[in-house]
Amino acid sequence: MDIVTCFKATPESQDIEVKADGSVSLEKAEWIISEYDLQAVEAAVRLVESSSGKVIALSAGPHEIGNSKLRKDILSRGPNELYLVVDDRLSVNDTFTTAAVLAGAIRKLGRVDLVLCGEGSSDLYFQQVGLQVGEILGWPTVNSVGKIEASGSNLVIERNLEDEVEVLEVPLPAVLSVTTYINQPRLATMKDILKAGQKPVVEWSLEDLALPEIKAGVDIVSVKAPHQVGRKKIVIEAKPEEAAKMLISYLRKEGVI
Repeated sequence: MDIVTCFKATPESQDIEVKADGSVSLEKAEWIISEYDLQAVEAAVRLVESSSGKVIALSAGPHEIGNSKLRKDILSRGPNELYLVVDDRLSVNDTFTTAAVLAGAIRKLGRVDLVLCGEGSSDLYFQQVGLQVGEILGWPTVNSVGKIEASGSNLVIERNLEDEVEVLEVPLPAVLSVTTYINQPRLATMKDILKAGQKPVVEWSLEDLALPEIKAGVDIVSVKAPHQVGRKKIVIEAKPEEAAKMLISYLRKEGVI
């Protein structure tokens, strides 16, 4: 089974700088694997370990995603190969643009049995890309997947819904978006990190995918951090009914309600 696991590179939240005017700077931010994609990578590696085939990691974005540290990080987690669609026109995307680029790359790869995505990205968390990739490819597509098992030429999956567990048999090829509770991603050992440097990495441009002209569907006017307000440190000690009245009184006084 040849599996493509898609991941997004996002700025490390601790490195994001908020300037005096409230603007947000990513100049000093390190780019890392979106935390919700780590489970998709782990799920792909476990499926291949239990059967056969290979895992191909795939990402699309601006030139920052091609840095050597990020490459080693993703490859040390088990994928056999890494493919990157690198183009600064992909620095600001809507979900459909991202999905179209990923689907184009998957088509170019050729024979793929399964595509795994995380449930959302750690920066925007729209939860749309995996579904849109499946729609573009015309493959069976399921989200909220909490368990995957191979069953002949199909997969048996479980979806944890609000009050029940749904079990489905899905034919291949397919696109699945997995949840964070599907597994616990492994930590790379020093041996894994050293081996990662020997694994193949292929970079494509948008022109290599022969896609229609890419134009982001969103225009960013500005990005501002929320205004920070100090805590009032007001503690209400009273019976529930009286405390509720006092809270409402404080909120009205502050103009919140």
